[in-house]
Amino acid sequence: MNTDAEEIRSNIARVRARMEAACERAGRDPGSVRLLLATKTVPPERIRVAIEAGETLVAENRVQEVRPKFEALADLEYERHFIGHLQSNKINALVPYVSCIQTVDRPSLAKKLQKRLEREGETRDVLIQVNTSGEETKAGVEPGELVSFVREVAAMDALHIKGLMTIGLNVPDPEDARDSLAALRLLAEEVRQLNLDGVEMRELSMGMTADLEVAIEEGSTIVRVGSAIFGSRPGTT
Repeated sequence: MNTDAEEIRSNIARVRARMEAACERAGRDPGSVRLLLATKTVPPERIRVAIEAGETLVAENRVQEVRPKFEALADLEYERHFIGHLQSNKINALVPYVSCIQTVDRPSLAKKLQKRLEREGETRDVLIQVNTSGEETKAGVEPGELVSFVREVAAMDALHIKGLMTIGLNVPDPEDARDSLAALRLLAEEVRQLNLDGVEMRELSMGMTADLEVAIEEGSTIVRVGSAIFGSRPGTT
């Protein structure tokens, strides 16, 4: 465990160095970009190492992993997000354990989230997921439908829109993903110009292990990193 813990801490330092270098190239304050730990399939004891090393933004892809890990790490203070595709029938199992859902991408999901939160007198932060790469395998609102969808969600008082999220184009060369990442920044600027009540474009969640430098250069405020910290797992980022 000690060797594994040391490796996790070393990996965090390497990722942090990559982030700082990218910020320097982009002329950005390193404090303007947060590192989110993507912990899909990672057991709680390994997540604990990262949190105790100072990383306090954690996210799950799978609803079924959220509660067990929350309970196992209940003695620690950290921020919990959800970054996976959310099925409407899993809303009740997820909502109590996260402060932000980054993957709101369709009216039916937004309406059911609103209904669940309204019933409990609660609110949640959300990011709108946008499919900026045009890949059919990826979820997300189509760019041309974003403004109308944001307007619709903005009318739901239990959902607080804090920004946008995307997954960059899946290509071997991260540079080839730049256009799909830059597109999110441009869309956020378009939404910002609307000056909608209750809508912020504070967060741009984009960039993963392979393309985090390009994402930071294009304005990311949250990079989602899993494999570069915890090692490769099937279907991880």
